[in-house]
Amino acid sequence: MITIKGLTKSFGERVVLNGIDLEIPEGKITVIMGGSGGGKSTLLRHLIGLNKPDEGLILIDNENIVDLSFNQMNEVRRKFGMLFQGSALFNSMTVFENVALPLQEHTDLSEEIIKIIVKVKLELVGLTGFEDFMPFEISGGMKKRVALARAIALDPKIVFYDEPGAGLDPITASMIDQLILDLSQKLKITSVVVTHEMQSAFKIADQIVMLHKGKVLEIGSPDRIRNSQNPYVQQFINGEHEGAIPFKQTSEAYLKGLLET
Repeated sequence: MITIKGLTKSFGERVVLNGIDLEIPEGKITVIMGGSGGGKSTLLRHLIGLNKPDEGLILIDNENIVDLSFNQMNEVRRKFGMLFQGSALFNSMTVFENVALPLQEHTDLSEEIIKIIVKVKLELVGLTGFEDFMPFEISGGMKKRVALARAIALDPKIVFYDEPGAGLDPITASMIDQLILDLSQKLKITSVVVTHEMQSAFKIADQIVMLHKGKVLEIGSPDRIRNSQNPYVQQFINGEHEGAIPFKQTSEAYLKGLLET
């Protein structure tokens, strides 16, 4: 569904993407991971056409989006939905109006048909009966689900997720993970998830891509990543920092210093 070849991007002297080569398979869930500054958010912005690379190709459904005009890129964007980290709902609109917006803007469907579609999408994310609520009247997890219903309103081939569990408690974040799995299986959607949550990645991913310093460090199934021999991958999985002093040692040194003074 998505092919990336030789993708390079620099901001000033800082190289953020350094020759990314990647295949994202159709109908599967690909999770993109990596530390802060590793390039995952920049890669996502390139995939949705917000950034242009210095070099390289991005093929979405066999179409190179790198050299497309603004209007041509908008046509491609009809093929995908986007779940933003902060949900990005319009606070002045009801739940129904938020989900209906892409249908009203990009189709010629009647209001009756739009009502039926919105009802179906809200049912898919478990929000039947919340059509008339305002965003400030619902929880953070429910906002994410409304945003997800909006993301799939136009029946996209691809859905991009930017930190879907950010700001949510573990139970709600797990529910969002389950929704991503269910939608991928029921609707055969290609999903691209940017996250730093290891538990979430291992639960939902068909393929995990580990970025480090703008390069693909490792790619494979959750089992392959979990059993990787790469030291950085293991540090990332286990939440360890290279060269860090164990807490026991630092606490002992601190107590020794107190006794000596």
